[in-house]
Amino acid sequence: MIDAHGGDRPTAPAGVVERPAVVRGSERGTSRAAGSTPRSLLVLALAIVALAVVCCISLVAGGKVTSIGQVLDALSGGGDAHVRAVVESRIPRTILGAIVGASLAVAGVIIQGITRNPLGDPGLLGITVGASAAVVTATAFLGFAGGAGTVWIALPGALVTVILVYLVGGRGSGGSTIPLVLTGAVVSAVLGAYIEAMTLTMPTVFDSYRHWVIGSLAGRGLDTAATVAPVLVLGFLLACALASGLNALALGDDVASSLGVRVPVVRAGGILAAALLSAGATAAVGPIAFVGLAVPHLVRGLVGTDHRWQLPMAVTLGAALLIAADIVGRVIARPGELMVGVVTAFIGAPFLLVAVRRGWVAR
Repeated sequence: MIDAHGGDRPTAPAGVVERPAVVRGSERGTSRAAGSTPRSLLVLALAIVALAVVCCISLVAGGKVTSIGQVLDALSGGGDAHVRAVVESRIPRTILGAIVGASLAVAGVIIQGITRNPLGDPGLLGITVGASAAVVTATAFLGFAGGAGTVWIALPGALVTVILVYLVGGRGSGGSTIPLVLTGAVVSAVLGAYIEAMTLTMPTVFDSYRHWVIGSLAGRGLDTAATVAPVLVLGFLLACALASGLNALALGDDVASSLGVRVPVVRAGGILAAALLSAGATAAVGPIAFVGLAVPHLVRGLVGTDHRWQLPMAVTLGAALLIAADIVGRVIARPGELMVGVVTAFIGAPFLLVAVRRGWVAR
């Protein structure tokens, strides 16, 4: 056989079909993906180390300057009583920050994977505004004054809103996620208008609501973490069980169905997992912006598109990011502190602009 350049090329034996170069190229891509496992392990290990370092810094940094020696003395039960009280107050907010950051990041990964929307975040399904509407309603009509009991009001509000969005937008959509997203936008707009009306007409409601809606780790104890732990654990387990299905779903509904994946089950399970994670996180500390939006982009850039790697990486980076934001809020406003929801907004907004400018969102 004569090739295009005039040279001889061996002819395939009879009955043997030559594979095109496209297939060989895809094999090379597959081998590269398989070879990326050691790199992903290394990146994940480095992220775990970074999370441990950030947690240690969180115990040292704050409105009151403490040395490592003072922190170690306080952890062992010795040292100055005031320093010991300060360090002991930093432990629960560090733990809660790690839990909330990991939950929001994993929820963002799931929502972006299900909707195939790089701008997807937990607020896309009305979770944040549902929790806020519940808090406002309880304050206006039940005389709720905030405090530790907020989680018991915000959590049902967030879950009920997600269920409403899914029942209205997820049925009869023919596999498309567009009706779901549009329904979430409509419900969020309606509830947002309701919140504005209540807070503007009732000053007492506004005064109580404004402290919660910014999002803060201050004043939250381990009892808050224990309250939302069952919801978050269930969400994490469900997310891990759906990792392979999310990989297939990324190829398209038709391809996923041909691979034996039950697309409606995976989509409904993913929405439920994201709802549990983001509702528990929002109920615990209030709305936290940009963590669920920004972290998935960082995760995909570090470990690729395999959700089996994305989920553990999102847990690590989400926890580290939120704890780091809390540290920044405590340090830059000494002797007071800046709420973590404000810090994440300042960090996340420039990141989103950079992502759009560099084409990360388009890709």
